[in-house]
Amino acid sequence: MQRVLVLGATSAIAAEVAEIHARRGDRLHLVGRNAEKLEAVAQRCTGATKVTTERADFADLDANEALVKRAIETLGGVDAALVAHGDLGDQLASERSFKDAETSLRTNLLSVVSLLIPLANEMESARHGRLGVITSVAGDRGRPRNYTYGTAKGALNVYLQGLRTRLYASDVTVTTLKLGPVDTPMTRDHAKNVFFGKTKPVAEGIVRAMDAGVPEAYVPSFWRAIMTVVRSTPEALFQQLPFLSGR
Repeated sequence: MQRVLVLGATSAIAAEVAEIHARRGDRLHLVGRNAEKLEAVAQRCTGATKVTTERADFADLDANEALVKRAIETLGGVDAALVAHGDLGDQLASERSFKDAETSLRTNLLSVVSLLIPLANEMESARHGRLGVITSVAGDRGRPRNYTYGTAKGALNVYLQGLRTRLYASDVTVTTLKLGPVDTPMTRDHAKNVFFGKTKPVAEGIVRAMDAGVPEAYVPSFWRAIMTVVRSTPEALFQQLPFLSGR
């Protein structure tokens, strides 16, 4: 039985991850912004040793350290934690208004860091634990269609690299989960194509990567090859290819 903390548990992907752990008989603590959705996810987690929940708004950065400490106390320790919250935001709005840009950076970078600091400190002290953080392939290269969101995810990737090396000596693993687009409510307004993942296999990929303690996982895995090409394309060529540089 593992003690598992899921932050952002009401997202479609995180809810699937929680169900996987419930089927294993793990002890779960689920945190999210919407109390009704949290209860619905908890009801899906039949088989878990125990499920507890807490409603929280991760945008309240000053409250996140206490939130993490309460979660760990409720669980009686923590073996694995997944940070799964985020928001695509409105790219065009973030180009016209710093307030909108700041909101995206706060949601997708600063709030995550404010949760990771107390989590990392706890696991480092215990010399035990697995951290998983959902980022995005958007963080691998800036593209006009989502570069504010991508900036937050790219910076988060760098933060996780440093954190992973810091915690290595304490036997704590940090897994950067670089997701491609997934067919979820967050992407309801996006035209779907063959590259969109499905929530259940994506969640299974997340759990496998965290179990194995791999440093970085592209989910689905084919995105590793795609993003290798995207990252290595010279900028002069990149700017002339609408399928890469277009909105």
